[in-house]
This record gives sequence, C-alpha cells and structure tokens, in this order.
Amino acid sequence: MTYRSLEQCLVDLEKNNHLARIKEEVDPHLEMAAIHLRVHEAGGPALLFERVKGSKFRAASNIFGTLERSKFIFRDTLASVQKLVELKNDPIKAIRQPFKNIKTGLAALKALPLKNPLVKPVLGEEIHISDLPLIQHWPKDGGAFVTLPQVYTEDLDKPGIMNANLGMYRIQLTGNEYELNKEIGLHYQLHRGIGIHQTKANKKGLPLKVSCFVGGPPSHTLSAVMPLPEGISEMTFAGVLGARRFRYSYVNGFCISTDADFVITGEVYPNENKPEGPFGDHLGYYSLTHSFPLMRVRKVYARKNAIWPFTVVGRPPQEDTSFGQLIHEITGDAIPNEIPGLKEVHAVDAAGVHPLLLAIGSERYTPYMPAKQPAEILTIANHILGTGQLSLAKFLFITGDDSNQLKTHHIKEFMEYLLQRIDLSRDVHFYTNTTIDTLDYSGTGLNSGSKVVFAAYGEIKRELCKEVPDVLQNLQSFQNPQLCMPGVVSIQTTKFSTYESAQQEMQLLKDQLTDKATELSQAPFLVVCDDSNFVSATLNNYLWVAYTRCNPSHDIYGFNEFSTNKHWGCYGPLIIDARIKPHHAPAVEKDPAIERKIDRLFAKGGSLYTP
Repeated sequence: MTYRSLEQCLVDLEKNNHLARIKEEVDPHLEMAAIHLRVHEAGGPALLFERVKGSKFRAASNIFGTLERSKFIFRDTLASVQKLVELKNDPIKAIRQPFKNIKTGLAALKALPLKNPLVKPVLGEEIHISDLPLIQHWPKDGGAFVTLPQVYTEDLDKPGIMNANLGMYRIQLTGNEYELNKEIGLHYQLHRGIGIHQTKANKKGLPLKVSCFVGGPPSHTLSAVMPLPEGISEMTFAGVLGARRFRYSYVNGFCISTDADFVITGEVYPNENKPEGPFGDHLGYYSLTHSFPLMRVRKVYARKNAIWPFTVVGRPPQEDTSFGQLIHEITGDAIPNEIPGLKEVHAVDAAGVHPLLLAIGSERYTPYMPAKQPAEILTIANHILGTGQLSLAKFLFITGDDSNQLKTHHIKEFMEYLLQRIDLSRDVHFYTNTTIDTLDYSGTGLNSGSKVVFAAYGEIKRELCKEVPDVLQNLQSFQNPQLCMPGVVSIQTTKFSTYESAQQEMQLLKDQLTDKATELSQAPFLVVCDDSNFVSATLNNYLWVAYTRCNPSHDIYGFNEFSTNKHWGCYGPLIIDARIKPHHAPAVEKDPAIERKIDRLFAKGGSLYTP
C-alpha cells in the first residue's frame, strides 16, 4: 500500500488490528518508554499515544515492532524491492528475462525524487524544540533524544539530493549544556556519510547545513537505516520501497522532506562541540558522555496534526531487531555476493549486533592441503572485518560447511558445530590495537579495542559436554559452575579490580586444573563472570554477557597457553573473562517506580488491558 503520511500508515495498521490507542495522558519522562518496552516484550501492537504530557502532538511507537508487522506495512512493494536487489546482484537476469522483469522496472520509476511538489504538508506551522514530545527513555539518560531521525546532509562539492546522505544518527534535544530551542547535539562517527560531509565543510571553514526529518511515510524511516552501496541515494530507495516518489523542497537553503511530520533545520560549524549523552543504547548499556558536534537550530516545522514517532533502544531484542530482520529480507544475499566465498553472515542480535558475527564460507583450498583445516575462510574473515558495519565486530566465528545444512541464524547449532571442530592451538587469531564500535566500552578507549577470529574447519575433534565437568566443582575462589550450552561452562568469582589481579586470578584457576586436561576436553570455553546463574539462564544471557563484556586481547586466557612466531594458542580450554570491568558503562535497568506507575494502563479499564 502507498502511504502518503505516517498517519495514513497508522490508520491502516489500526484497521488491521496492528495498533492500540493510548487515551490516558502519559508522561514523556520515562513513562512512554516503559510502556513501549512492556508492549514490545509481549509482541504487542504499534502504539499511538494520544495525550502526551507537555505537548500538543501525538506520538507513536512500536510501528516496526515485529517482522510480521513490518512486512505488512510494505506488503505491496517488498517483492519488487527484493527483485531489484536481486537484479542488481545478477543484472544478466534482466536481459535474459525482460518481460518477466518489466514490473520491476516500472517500480523503479518511483525512485526519482520529486522536487518542489505542489503540496508541502510539513510547512503547516513553525514550532520550537520545546513544543515536541521530549521523551526520556532511561533513568540515566542525559535528556530527551530523537530515536528515529532521518538526518539529511549534502556534499559541498556535489550538492543536490542524488549525492546527499540520509542516515539515522542520534540527536539530543535537551539536557547537558544545550540551550533549549537553540542548540541540539548530533552523535555520529566521522566515517559515516554525514561525517564525510562535515569533514569537507570543516576544511572549507563553512558550516554544514543539516535537516532532521522525523516521521513521514514509513519507507523514509527504513531508508535511513538501510545499508545501501556507495552511489545509491537513500531517497531513491525510499521512493521504490514506498511506491511514492520522495518529495522535497528547499527553504532558506535547507532541504525539506515535505511529507515528513517534523523537520528540524540547523547548521554545524567547524570545531563546535558539546557533551552528548549518556544514553541507553543497543548493546544494553549506557553510552557515556562524550563531546560531539553541536547543531545550531534555525527553524522547526510541523505538519497539521503531526505525529512524533519514536522507539526505545536498550538490551536486545528491541524494535531495531525487526529493522535488521526486514533489511535481511530485502537484501538477501547482497553481502555474500559482495564478499567472494562467503555463504552466510549473521550479526547476533542478542549480543548487541556489532560485537558478535557468525559466518560460513567456502573452503576450496583443502584439496591442496595435507588435511582439512582453515585456509580460505581465513581470507574471507579478513574481508568480512574490512567491510562496512561488519568491521565493528569484536568476535567472528567462521567455519566451512561441506553439507550446506548449517545455518548461521541457528545460533546454538552453529556454535556447537564450530566448538566441536576448533583447534585452540591453531584456530584463534587476534587483531590488536584496532577500532571497535564507538558505543562499546569493553575496549581500551573510545573506538579502541581488539578483535578475535575463531576459524574452525575439518573433522570433529571432540564431543561437547552436556553437564558441568566434576573437576570444576569445589575450586578455590571460583564457584557455581553452570552449563550455558554444550561445551560452554560459566563460573563466577570475585569482582574484577585490575588487569594485574585478573591475570593472577586466571592463573589460580589454571593452577588448580593443571592436570585435568582430559576431564576438560569436552568444555572448550570457560566463561568467568559475576553471576553464573544469570549467564547460564538463557542462551541470550550467555551471548550478551560473554561477547559484550570482553576485550579479546585483554580478557581471553587459555590453559597451557603459548605464543610461537607471533601466534597465540592454548592446549586446554579457552577462558573468557566476562566480568564487568571498572571502565565499562553501566547496564540499562528499568525504574521499579515507573513500572508500578504504568500498571494503570494494563489494568482493567486501561487502554492496554487485555482480559
């Protein structure tokens, strides 16, 4: 269905039982986010908040809360977009079957943005930042943020919409040192599209014009997070996905998405920064306060009866999980086609997406090897870690599968397959003093940390334990061993203090088990943690704790470890120290008082009551 506005989409969702209206007045300070989280966790509907305290504007959330609902929104265009992506990956197909693909070609006609449309709803009124629903999501957040922005910038050397960038970068509206209605904060990495544009503007000593679109047809929101190849405009993709050309105009030199619900315009001047954050983020922790570019606000526009869309970011799975699932539905084999030999790659949502990748590659070098062992998959691993957002990964588990039965999305089965085959003396490969995700605080500093590749291939080397080995019971200073999954055991100890003491603690663990290699042969991974019951309670808990709280170069140890010709390995279990470190950011946690306060909406007579 073609949606001309966000409201049209919400009306359609309501007609099809995908939306609930909240008629009670709700406080944007913590309450709205708490309601969203509770509904999302239950797999509930999209939400329309009709009375937002302190604002005349309505707000909507959980619009993309399930893959089913996301596919419903784009039900009339999804197949065409998938076909376009497929044809891009295999253009010869379009030549061989021109009539079969004619509809796809016609769909692409929607891609060309439409400048200066006759109707410009977003210019309905001029407002202030203080008029918006100023939603604070987590207790320690620095203020109100925009969580579903479409941030538009142009290249000063190549002006115009076809060379512009539309990205989803966090925007802080209130708090910290920002002057209300005059200043807001932008959080982005310099290698992203907007960062490249700002760097060029800085070199010329000119301000960068920025337009933040909020709302509008749902295709605009998805386009802002779509990992498009270089040279493909997000606005053209929005047109194809929404079956409606992206409509835009210029006002005072700023690009305006005329179908948006809100537009905030302003300028980023060279070397003007202010503290931004903290903010609960997709790893499940707070991103801390750091200096980021300051945007001087010029004008804020809103369409008549505008609706403010938002989501809540926290420990996965959250609504952005559905974004990822939908992107995978659309792109299919796009990334494997970009990396020769790669069959599958999966960013594990439960571990915060970026920290943990699982991959399957071809292993075609083996006929020339004395025995089956990792070879081609190591080349593929290097390519993966040098590709786009995949380069943010800290842990890459990669294997080859001759049967073509293994799937990276079957996480437990995949990891069992790899752990059965891994040779810890050969198959562990570190990358030190490198970059990691800006929002990951497990490393040695902002953007700084390490990576590790576990590349295993060949015959089965071990059966994996399905019970905790007896030798892990009754150890000095290490208690409560628990099975996380076959072959992986968590064990808790005292809180982490320093890396010097951690090395001593790990040595104590190894000393107690020096002669127990045989008994531990079926447990290739030991996870040292703060709370073993929590880590082992669910697979997601293990994935979250082990791979978000570990800096590979500093927090991985091994029984009978060695270093030969710059290669590290071990002959016994590998130890992951996944305790919380003093430099880590705190985990996001719900406020019990707010949870009790929102119970009224779910009680009998409340808007969200279900008998």
